[in-house]
Amino acid sequence: MINYKQAKKILIKSKIKIKDELINSSKSINRVNVLDIYSTVNYPAGTNAAFDGFAINSKDTNKLNKNNSQNFKILKTISAGDNPRLNKVKKYETAEVMTGALIPKGFDTIIPIEKIIFHSNNKYINISNKIKKNQHIRYAGSDYRKKDLIIKRGTIIQPSHILAFKTLGVIKIKVKKKPNILFFSTGNEISNNKDIVNWKVRNSNSHYIKSLSNNFLFNYIDGGILRDKDEKLFKKQIEKSIKSKIDIIITSGAVSAGKHDFVPSVVKKFNLSNYFKGVLIRPGKPILFAKLKNFEKAIFGLPGNPISSSACFRFFVYPYLLNILGIKSEKPFKAKLKNDYSKNKKIIRFIKASLTSTSDGKLELQALKGQESFRIKSFVEANVWGLFKDGQSKFKKGDLIDCYSPTGPNINIFK
Repeated sequence: MINYKQAKKILIKSKIKIKDELINSSKSINRVNVLDIYSTVNYPAGTNAAFDGFAINSKDTNKLNKNNSQNFKILKTISAGDNPRLNKVKKYETAEVMTGALIPKGFDTIIPIEKIIFHSNNKYINISNKIKKNQHIRYAGSDYRKKDLIIKRGTIIQPSHILAFKTLGVIKIKVKKKPNILFFSTGNEISNNKDIVNWKVRNSNSHYIKSLSNNFLFNYIDGGILRDKDEKLFKKQIEKSIKSKIDIIITSGAVSAGKHDFVPSVVKKFNLSNYFKGVLIRPGKPILFAKLKNFEKAIFGLPGNPISSSACFRFFVYPYLLNILGIKSEKPFKAKLKNDYSKNKKIIRFIKASLTSTSDGKLELQALKGQESFRIKSFVEANVWGLFKDGQSKFKKGDLIDCYSPTGPNINIFK
């Protein structure tokens, strides 16, 4: 049986190819861009007002003070979206500008409306002090200049990126297609019925994996339930998927060493370039992975217990998806352990945990009670996975523990 580090190395070298497609940037949420994306324009496009106020030439105020004030003639009011063009601006003239309005040539600073003293029936403003240049002005290209990098390739696109794309005129972008995942639940005990007898189990794993597809990087395809005698059917499904657009097959259950655990024996009938079965982890030790030789297809066999299945999806399937989509591998964030914890020294434990922060902003992690793979109550109460490394059996309060978001890669938050 291999360790987790060895398993991840096999996943990395078992990369399958995912094709690209060109899509509208407004529909790119949670997609992965293939190329670096650059601004097509300067932003702001023109030099504009950051506040409602009056634009003047700062040089006209160099000699002004309380004993030597000056009236400035108001030429016009310019709102956001108005053409700012004026005839040649003379000395001691001003224009009222609204926030976002372009600044006419001849002006280089703005006096906020709150500081304005009007004169002669609001036809003039009176200034009695020197005004600094470049006040309350947003200069063209001060945020983005044309050809500035917006995001690097291999980025999971977030709402903030879409805001930038639409602001900067990025209409079409090239992204990786979403991998198509065909998912099978297994076992005679699995039921889709609402009301079940106590020797049946509701089909929850398929719904959990499907829910993850709503905010992550793959298309979920429900393959249904494989019963205990469906070994031949499963083989046919793999053969069928080889000729289809399916990229990854995932099963839940039937990967251990029981009488009806047919997934490993079926998978091994195919010509494989890479394979592992069983990893020194808990929960999820029986996990299986295979890469079909000469085909861009991969298979994951997840254990059937709900927490084992969810943990293996998080720590095996997620990293695999990141790799095949060209995303850099995620890094854990760390939190101090609040309670002592012990485990088998040889294995890695994926622990359902509660992440909190102290009054001074330090992250703390508590390993929750109920870590067995069938217990979902602690999974509901958890807001993070804690990874307790191998090579160490006892963890003391205050030790730093690697933490992972439960429903998506850490790279969405931590760069």
